Amino acid sequence: MESTSMHQLLHPYWPRHLLIPNYVANERSMSEILVFLFSVSGVFLLGTWTLTGREGPAGRPGVWRRLAVCWFAVCGFIHGVIEGWFSLYYDIIPGDQSFLSQLWKEYSKGDSRYVIADNFTVCMETVTAWLWGPLSFLAVFAFLTNKPYRFVLQLIISLGQLYGAVLYFYTEHRDEYIHSELGHPIYFWFYFVFMNVLWVVIPFMLIIDAWRHLSAAQTHTDTRSSQKSKRN
Repeated sequence: MESTSMHQLLHPYWPRHLLIPNYVANERSMSEILVFLFSVSGVFLLGTWTLTGREGPAGRPGVWRRLAVCWFAVCGFIHGVIEGWFSLYYDIIPGDQSFLSQLWKEYSKGDSRYVIADNFTVCMETVTAWLWGPLSFLAVFAFLTNKPYRFVLQLIISLGQLYGAVLYFYTEHRDEYIHSELGHPIYFWFYFVFMNVLWVVIPFMLIIDAWRHLSAAQTHTDTRSSQKSKRN
């Protein structure tokens, strides 16, 4: 019985007394997993950057707009594929050696809530995967084709991302950061803080951007309605 308990504790996650009965250590290294993540994200980014460089119905977009569309393309991949995998297979990830399961086991070194299928992370990631993932790809399409609803999509997606990220950090803050090695340069500061704070900073900027465009459109509509009423 004692040897079984000791075996259950042989994992790299925090808190150290966490029990993960079916855990199997990753076969792939951290560098292999990170190279995959950033390489595929880079392909989406570069591909979208190329597409946005073409002349569209409203001319060629500026650098800021092109970067925003690239962001949504990368979000579509991360939300739809990576987080989608977690939402479907969260219950078998600790003992699974599929590549994406190993990716989640690696990331869990910065937040062990994922390797124990914490209720909040399962619910949050499921919503993120099946709502913000498809909508992010739809936003890319909307901006590339100059659809009138593109800034509405930008506002909705960014609000959802910001809300999820704030809850993500706040719930862990209330748990006193027990699910990571506090202060670790890679697992805490890079995995937990940096890789998630992007979904606070960038969506906040995009919310302001969408607000400005939608407000300008409404002002234009109100002005035209006022002028039409005066003529009548």
